[in-house]
Amino acid sequence: MTYIVTGAAGFIGSNIVKALNQRGIKDIVAVDNLTKADKFKNLVDCEIAEYVDKKNFLEVVESGELGGDVDAVFHQGACSDTMETDGRYMMENNYRYSLSMLDWCLEEGVPLMYASSASVYGDGKEFREDRSFEAPLNVYGYSKFLFDQAVRERMDGASSQVAGFRYFNVYGPRESHKARMGSVSFHFFNQYQATGKVRVFEGTDDYGHGEQRRDFVSVEDVVKVNLFFLDNQHVSGIFNLGTGRSQSFNEVAVATINNLRAAEGKAALDLASLVSAGIIEYIAFPDALKGKYQSFTQADISLLREAGYTDKFLTVEQGVARYVSWLAGAK
Repeated sequence: MTYIVTGAAGFIGSNIVKALNQRGIKDIVAVDNLTKADKFKNLVDCEIAEYVDKKNFLEVVESGELGGDVDAVFHQGACSDTMETDGRYMMENNYRYSLSMLDWCLEEGVPLMYASSASVYGDGKEFREDRSFEAPLNVYGYSKFLFDQAVRERMDGASSQVAGFRYFNVYGPRESHKARMGSVSFHFFNQYQATGKVRVFEGTDDYGHGEQRRDFVSVEDVVKVNLFFLDNQHVSGIFNLGTGRSQSFNEVAVATINNLRAAEGKAALDLASLVSAGIIEYIAFPDALKGKYQSFTQADISLLREAGYTDKFLTVEQGVARYVSWLAGAK
């Protein structure tokens, strides 16, 4: 049987491909757009059966050539740039393309696991999978929100699994190609390596400097949840995928710096000491992000737990330690 991973050369997609390989699965159709060719590096240590360009793949899907041969689809491909202003491109790429994938999977009875986003909640304070809490702040969030609505409309009559995951702030290996859209831990690592200090936003929305809080979730946990649903194809729905806890940007900075200091043989320092020493530097909050920024997120993972997922999630301290070690080894 064949597994399809869209966005396969991307951050989460490539981690899913690697995890499937670790299960002995190599019959994988990797779908992506390699216009930005550096993404291929994410697949160098992976085994796939076929690579198909994103545009060509949709034609293959709609032609019916793959009917009956696919065991599951992991639909991770999307434009994830929250600052993208071309709404037409965003909707075609994230909504219309996904809708074609959804309809094909339902027609063929193929399980579909897909990437949604916590951006659907906008600047709300409650993060539950309910329409009343959903109000995206940008066109990226709206594209994810609209597809989730299409899934809800089709869910009752679905004859095969459809599971959507509202990813919160994911960080971890294989994200370097994302450049400015990479995680804060990725940027903090590179800033410290280059200058010996990291830059954190000053306070906004009544939060102190660096005290904006997000639900930071390791890509290791994201992959584990995807594979849990692969193994439990009777479970469908839209689920938050975060840790269920919020932690501050300061905590991410401290964890990143202290793991790098440990590698240098230096003692760990607390936040106040890092600020006093100029190792953490607060910078003005960007005008471009005002009104489009989530200063607080924290996933309500009740539905995920009710679905049967019981594993613990890595904390920032645990996950960043693993990630810094991986980044240092990749340099």
